[in-house]
Amino acid sequence: MLKLFIADLKMITRNKQALVWSLVFPVIFILIFGLFFGSNNGVTGSIRIINQSDSELAINIVQAIKDSDIFPVKDEISLDKAREEIEKSQLSAVVVIPDTFAKAGPKATNQVLVYYDPANAQTSSILANLIDKILTEASFKIQGTKQMFEVDQHIIGAGQKFNYFDFVLVGILGMALMNSSILGIAIGISKYREDKILKRLISTPIKPWKFIVAEVFSRLILNILQIIIILSIGILGFKGNISGNIFVVILVAILGGILFQLIGFTIATFAKNADATQGLAQIVTIPMMFLAGTFFPIDSLPKWLANVVQYLPLAPLLRMLRNVAIDNISPFTDPINIIVILGWIVLALFISIFKFRMTEE
Repeated sequence: MLKLFIADLKMITRNKQALVWSLVFPVIFILIFGLFFGSNNGVTGSIRIINQSDSELAINIVQAIKDSDIFPVKDEISLDKAREEIEKSQLSAVVVIPDTFAKAGPKATNQVLVYYDPANAQTSSILANLIDKILTEASFKIQGTKQMFEVDQHIIGAGQKFNYFDFVLVGILGMALMNSSILGIAIGISKYREDKILKRLISTPIKPWKFIVAEVFSRLILNILQIIIILSIGILGFKGNISGNIFVVILVAILGGILFQLIGFTIATFAKNADATQGLAQIVTIPMMFLAGTFFPIDSLPKWLANVVQYLPLAPLLRMLRNVAIDNISPFTDPINIIVILGWIVLALFISIFKFRMTEE
């Protein structure tokens, strides 16, 4: 079995195209999401502030927006040029404080204008709420009254500042393991069968389960390399936050690699050729990629759908990974996660051992 493990490892490294794609594909996702959401970029676009008033309140509004660190604030330009930038999607919004704002006189105004790109409605909503909060506090101060009701926010979890990139970093890690393991094993085994490599193994005393174990462990080397690359780029390149023990994160991820490789074997068991295998593998991986919590929480789905997809193999794995990476708690805090994963492993292993055939017959 050791010789078969080494042979499998050599075949994996010789397939340069599949090897590079397994490593480059998740890196592309990390770079895209990292550039938009990593390094504390948040989810808001850049804005400009045009302050035409010299009132104290106007100056305070400008300073409060800058101090909030929510938006990248560009230098002040004319309103016409700012509107052109918005139309060209080079700017998300512009705040205009009229020259008569917060001043006495018949032409005075109490309104702050916000021009925004409808494609960046989230930015405009956050910006409008921030300005409204600043103006409300100023109104209470001027009137000599206090706000009667307020929101008291409490952070649940590790107490660190996490953002969307931290959430999606774990999702991309699980997605990469799923894609490379399922597609790699399923298509690889199908090609072995078509090339009669598996048929030649029949003449040897090797048992199918030993072949499966050797193949799984050889591809775990690739999985470990994926894990290291993804976490390194996410943490070092885009300041991703891993609150829990990094080694526990890696161990849980390796468990996921084993799970998806066995699923790949199961797919190869039923598919007749490499083309059919690729199609069947994509039918399995694509729904999980978008529904199992890779890019957004499962509870944002319709309730009936969330109740179904939470039992997909990728979903409990991502919950366990996020328990450690983001919440800094044990991956076994919710026992149902490990139960679902082990259930899929047992089912896939059972099918692979008893249904796997070395030949097409």
